[in-house]
Amino acid sequence: MKALCDFCFRHCLIEEDGYGWCRMRKNNEGEIESVDYASIPAIAIDPIEKKPLYHFLPGTKTLSFGAAGCNLSCDFCQNWRLSQQHERGVHINGDNAVGFALSNSIPSISFTYSEPLVWQDFMISVARKAKACGLRTIMVSNGSFSSEALNRILPEIDAFNIDLKGDNEFYRAICHGMIDPVLCAIEEIVKSGKHLEVTTMVIESMHSGEMIRNIGRMLAEREVSAWHLTRFFPQYKMNNLKPTSELYISKIIKIAKESGIPYIYPGNSILNADTCCPGCKKKLRHPGQTISEGICPYCGEKIYGVWN
Repeated sequence: MKALCDFCFRHCLIEEDGYGWCRMRKNNEGEIESVDYASIPAIAIDPIEKKPLYHFLPGTKTLSFGAAGCNLSCDFCQNWRLSQQHERGVHINGDNAVGFALSNSIPSISFTYSEPLVWQDFMISVARKAKACGLRTIMVSNGSFSSEALNRILPEIDAFNIDLKGDNEFYRAICHGMIDPVLCAIEEIVKSGKHLEVTTMVIESMHSGEMIRNIGRMLAEREVSAWHLTRFFPQYKMNNLKPTSELYISKIIKIAKESGIPYIYPGNSILNADTCCPGCKKKLRHPGQTISEGICPYCGEKIYGVWN
């Protein structure tokens, strides 16, 4: 008997004893179950800015977990050994994870590195325990939710970083996915009031200035406040390409600022990543610093984010 997986936009209808597109969801006698539930090959304590989140508890550490698998297959994947090769890891008990964060004064837990959508049952279980103990929860995702998954996940996650990787043709040819579910998720996360920052990795030979203008327009229409544009480095099936140059990312940042999105940052770059007030334009902080009360001390402008 076939069974439906509703973890992502693909809505895989899986044959008995078969697997979904991500290979992490299996039909076992008509019931969908996760493969290697709670098996976590990637665990680390990271600066929260690494997610990247510049406007959510800046200067703090976050306890990061990454299980195997992904529902996309991007030719440039920076974590392809984890997302595409389905590595196994140690089994993590959610109570122990939360206890470790509390005992080490780590204020948040992040679900990251691969694609949490394909292991969202584990993520939700740990997130609920974390929130019950006063910890914040973070999801770093490609954003290709199903509507069912988004409704399940939104109440459990405090902050999101969502990748918007390119235009629809880029998604089809390079990521083997679709842009529409990502745009829908971004719109719904903003409407929910949950914290959101968006990331686009810029490949010099593929992300034209016009593509960045179009992405900026789509994000601005959805009232996104913070956008990270990061330099590409060769990985996976794109080892033949050159890293994105500092000169090109500088050009792209200038184009992105035409969108009117108030906080735009370079990533994997030597370029200035300070936060400036969108009102008076004065510099407020370096990455890793916080802003008292989330208010510009010069003009009183409210600065987007969660600061304490």
